[in-house]
Amino acid sequence: MSAPTEEGRETPLLRVVKGAPDDHELAALTAVIAGLAAAVPVEDTPVRRSEWANPARRVRRPLQHGPGAWRASGFPG
Repeated sequence: MSAPTEEGRETPLLRVVKGAPDDHELAALTAVIAGLAAAVPVEDTPVRRSEWANPARRVRRPLQHGPGAWRASGFPG
């Protein structure tokens, strides 16, 4: 993997500065870096979350008491 420069030369995208990794280790490192680059969202638009994932759904309203309380528990409104 290399990137072309203005002069036409190609510079490596990854450079090992310490150690002597074999081909399998370099392939694993390249796969991890490519996966991380693919995971970064391209646009800054927020992803709309589903209402099923809304944490407010886990909080219930207080129970009503008095006449008709049983009906209010099943038909909130």
